[in-house]
Amino acid sequence: MEKNNFLAKYAKILVIVAVFCGSASGPIATIISSPALMIGFGRLTIALPFFAIPVLRNPEKRQMLKELDKEKFFVTLATGIFLFLHFYCWFTAVKYTNVSAAAVLASFHPLVVLALTIFVYKKKVPGKAIIAIVIALAAGAYLMCSDISAFNDGRMIGNVLALLAGIFMGIYFAVGGRVRSKMDGQAYVMLIFFWCWVCFGIACLVTGTRLTGYAATDYLGIVALAFVCQIGAHALFNLCMGHVDPLYVSAWESMDPVTSTILAVIIASQIPSLKEVICCVIVVLALLAYSRFESQGDE
Repeated sequence: MEKNNFLAKYAKILVIVAVFCGSASGPIATIISSPALMIGFGRLTIALPFFAIPVLRNPEKRQMLKELDKEKFFVTLATGIFLFLHFYCWFTAVKYTNVSAAAVLASFHPLVVLALTIFVYKKKVPGKAIIAIVIALAAGAYLMCSDISAFNDGRMIGNVLALLAGIFMGIYFAVGGRVRSKMDGQAYVMLIFFWCWVCFGIACLVTGTRLTGYAATDYLGIVALAFVCQIGAHALFNLCMGHVDPLYVSAWESMDPVTSTILAVIIASQIPSLKEVICCVIVVLALLAYSRFESQGDE
């Protein structure tokens, strides 16, 4: 009871903390020299037990996993694969381009959800919400292609990968949403992270990516990613579910480009350009407008 009272009282603050924890992913990854596959595998290897143990120790949740039907099995498997693709693209992207630019481009996952909502699930979406997403997309496209030098120094590769990270995250949300409401939250998250971890393990084996022999600072960075980003962000978000309005969560998630940029300055000493700041502001405002207009369409 006391725990529930605590969550009910501080849920909004905890959501903000979770957003900052998640936003630290890019800045921390930039100071890790090991390859993206090693970063992803190491992060999940450390974090997965913290999500698996509470589920596996609970008889009801264990039984739920045993009785998993084919739809839930294949959907959680597919969702884990898309999460793997998101992480791989994201960790690779920040090695080529600034975190601020990458965060703006990766924030376009609502666009994917919007497209699937309209064309696959045949759901009506308010015109204002569509306009807001188009404005955000235009700002992101300008940021990605406006600097011709980006084609020569590798930043374009990073920008494209960041955009792909956002696309895969959108598919992750859209596909996972089909079974998330039908499953226990803890069991769902554990399965997604397990399949994602398996994908990283297979990818490391296939590509011959070594797991040892890196600098001590790399391992410290991976530990930080596991505890701050994987456990901190996801655990807090799951704890706060049911205690805050979805629009509130969506609005703060839309602030990720801003929080990522702030943390990139602090952690990685990356100072964003004026162009990146302007595009970041436009995208954030457009995504906030999208969240508001989209929620009004559900009323």
